[in-house]
Amino acid sequence: MKNRRQEIILEIITEQPVGTQDMLIKLLSDRGIKTTQATLSRDIQQLNLLKQRDVNGEFRYVLPAAAATEKSLFEEAVISVDYAMNIIVLKCRAGMAQGTCAAIDSVNHQGIVGTIAGDDTIFILVRTEDEAKKLSKQFRSELFLRR
Repeated sequence: MKNRRQEIILEIITEQPVGTQDMLIKLLSDRGIKTTQATLSRDIQQLNLLKQRDVNGEFRYVLPAAAATEKSLFEEAVISVDYAMNIIVLKCRAGMAQGTCAAIDSVNHQGIVGTIAGDDTIFILVRTEDEAKKLSKQFRSELFLRR
């Protein structure tokens, strides 16, 4: 039961943003899994889940590997961030765009429709210009933290 519950927790947090334990308990219940807050807290700890800000600035649970991989690759590879309408363009060091793009995909940022990477450029298609602006701002803030 514990393994199945934890598998479903991972499915839920990769499919949609979940920012609170109460919300996660409800989503588990919707899938037929009844649990307590104490049990859920232990599951979160055992799964090593982290809370990270999403494109809207709200916290959500993420897998540690996804968050760490995206952040370290992003800091190493990305040179600049810009957007036009609902497309974000990341300029990267030569040869690093595809790995960085895969790391970004693994985090499942809200609002991203799809990504494509060449050798040194990543295009990120988001649903709206407002979401492109917010995600670009988040990406830029991550760049300035390292410089």
